[in-house]
Formats: sequence, C-alpha cells, structure tokens
Amino acid sequence: MPGVRSYKTEAIVLKQMKLGEADKILTLYTRDFGKVRAVAKGVRRPASKLGGHLDLLTCSELMLAHGRNLDIVTQAQTVEGFMPLKSDLARLSAGFYVVELIDVFTDERMESPAVYSLALEVLHRLSEAPETECALRYFELQLVHHLGYRPELRNCATCHEVLAPATNYFHPASGGVLCPRCSCDKPLVRPLSLNAFKVLRLWQECDYATASRVRLDAPLAREIEMVMRIYIRFLLEREVKATAWLDKLKQEELGRPFRVLPQPIPGDASRTEDSSQPNGAV
Repeated sequence: MPGVRSYKTEAIVLKQMKLGEADKILTLYTRDFGKVRAVAKGVRRPASKLGGHLDLLTCSELMLAHGRNLDIVTQAQTVEGFMPLKSDLARLSAGFYVVELIDVFTDERMESPAVYSLALEVLHRLSEAPETECALRYFELQLVHHLGYRPELRNCATCHEVLAPATNYFHPASGGVLCPRCSCDKPLVRPLSLNAFKVLRLWQECDYATASRVRLDAPLAREIEMVMRIYIRFLLEREVKATAWLDKLKQEELGRPFRVLPQPIPGDASRTEDSSQPNGAV
C-alpha cells in the first residue's frame, strides 16, 4: 500500500510476545491482508486503552500504522471476545489449537478471506457447541482445503478409480486415500474404517450445520482425529504443540494419569490395526 500511512482492518489475535517493559508483538490474522505482525505499544500498562481488545482469541477492529519493521496498532475495538470459549478450559485449549494451526500454516501478507471466515466460524462454534470434536475436525478439513491441500477421498489417490465402500487406506504422502490394491506397495499407510471414510467424505463437502448432526462414538472420533493429525503432521513436517495439551485434558477427563501419547507416525499401525469398523452413527 504505497503512500498509505495507516489502514483499518478486522483481525483475530493469534499470538502475543512481550516486548520491553510495556509493549507486545502481536501475530494477527486479518480479514483483508492475511497474517500480519504488529507492535502494540504500552498495551501491558494498566491504563492502556488497547488493553483487553488485543487479548488472544479476540476479534477486533484495528487501526494500524505502517512501521519500518513491524506495523503499529494505534486503535482497537473488540468485535467479538468469545467469552464462553475463554471461560472453559477444554474450549480454550481447542481455541489455542485453532490459532496455532492458522499461524503455522499461513505466510505473512497472504490474503485469504475464506480462511478468515473459517477461523471466525470455528471460534463461534467452539463457544456454542456442547463439545469441540466435530468443530475441530470440520475446521481441519476445511482449512487444508482452502490452503490447497485437500485430501483425495473420492477416488484412489494412485490409480484414480472410485473408492469402494470398504476398508481403504490413508496415505498422506499420496495426498489421500488408497484402494486396497494400491496400498500394497506403499509404505506407511494407515487402515481407514468404512465409517471414518464416510464421515470424512461427508464433512469435506457439507456445511457445519450438517456436519454437527453426525454422532460419533469414542473409537470413531479418535480414529478421525488420528487421521487428520497424521495428515497435518505430514504437511507441516512437525507436531502442532497444542495437541499435547489436548491429549492431556482428554486423559484427565477419563480419569487416567497423563502420559505423553505416542505420536501418530504414519505406518506405526500395522495393516490389521483399526481394521474393525467402529459403531459410530453416520
């Protein structure tokens, strides 16, 4: 924006970092410019007018001025604080996972209105829905789609034949699901039950209202979570930090002592693991 000294946009606060005695460096995902890093001067002072308008997981209308290295937040007004999300530990942890995914998957100044709208939608859903699993899995599928990494779930990713309603195999390096024949010569494949296959295909195509009507039992929900975690790890070539905390909370809910779960490396499971079809309602 040559010649323009300041600009206005709506943004979600993804990350904060302390700077000096009173400032913060913010990572913002904006409606109009994609991911932007900016300084909020004096925001940590009790009398700061910016204050709570720049908290994590807050959507605000911002005025920013162009700086030499980082832009500077000069005005902020909260649009949506997502308070139900912030008042519940499980929802808050899910929200941290969402903003970490957006941060690690996106480059600075790469505008994507679709990703911004998706981020707002999932934060609203996490604030309102009785549970977080459906909202998170739907968000993951739609995010990788908007970023150009949509997994192939209709046809075999190798031979391109229509996938039969049976146990197929997920192979992240191929970009989706393989038929049983093509999976034979591929290392690091994971069995995908028929019910998980059906749910993933539905959620890839439908709106959230339709997705939220699907009821999953615990084994099916865990299988879908692991498939998406494997795929996201493959795309990023590293773990998403927030998943460890999500796993901890789930184990505590089940009354189990926390331990670090084995990371879902594709191929850790044998071809016979998870081959039984869970009884989730589809």
